[in-house]
Amino acid sequence: MLLALDVGNTNTVLGLYRLDREKPELAAHWRVTTHRAQTVDEYGVFFVNLFEMNGISPGQVTHIIIASVVPPVDSTLRQVCEKYFHIEPLFVEPGIKTGMPMLIDNPTELGADRLADCIGAYDRYGGPCVVVDFGTATKFEVISARGEYLGGAIAPGLGLSAEALFSRAAKLSRVDIRRPAKVIGTNTVTHLQSGLYYGYIGLVDGILERILAELNEAEPGQQPRIVATGGLARMIAGDSRYIKEIDELLTIDGLSILFERNRAARPRGRSHENKAGAEASRSQSGPVDATDRGRRS
Repeated sequence: MLLALDVGNTNTVLGLYRLDREKPELAAHWRVTTHRAQTVDEYGVFFVNLFEMNGISPGQVTHIIIASVVPPVDSTLRQVCEKYFHIEPLFVEPGIKTGMPMLIDNPTELGADRLADCIGAYDRYGGPCVVVDFGTATKFEVISARGEYLGGAIAPGLGLSAEALFSRAAKLSRVDIRRPAKVIGTNTVTHLQSGLYYGYIGLVDGILERILAELNEAEPGQQPRIVATGGLARMIAGDSRYIKEIDELLTIDGLSILFERNRAARPRGRSHENKAGAEASRSQSGPVDATDRGRRS
């Protein structure tokens, strides 16, 4: 089985995929809090307990792929994989084979989670396509009809925006962020909820409106699919004028596809017995193809 880890600033999503199918098939998934200060053993025991609660043995995991935007936990997770699963993980980083042309100034700057979103979206929905990933930051990713990554935008996430307001306005208390019954609130709590919720939808739809206008100029007559993912997708997407699809597991599905595209260069997962042979193989073959800037599929 393949373990896919999407490590974000707020949450970490884990997905277990069966590899004995034509395409990787999701068997189980979890969303947990990202802890930057946890030790290798704390992470290891936590992961093992998650698996055993679902009747899955850690020994069933043969490969691991990780997309992380939290560098302080990368070395910890690498040690967890080697100590508790005896596997050398594959990190989504510069040099990984993507199969997607990157038409941006510096492809190495693109976050691992954003790349996985694009790969998953184009595989499932085709192009043109726009992904809106609602996390600590809200990311907009634009994929052309030919499967090229055109670029995107990044905005502060809803939770981050709310935290900034509460921390800088001394007389405003924290409120539960949710959809209020009416836009016109009748007390401070509903005033805040209305401003945060509908104000954020205005931000999302305003950016999408401009993205769609630019796409229409570049590719007239095409009708892009707008897909939402991330922890807050279900709460926000329902009131958007443009978002029609919600796919909360898009990122880890994209990771499973990236694993398959790099599997030929990485045929095994167990690290200790085969590590020396794997290092020799990599030194002979050289690095995997760099990100495919501008190259057509």
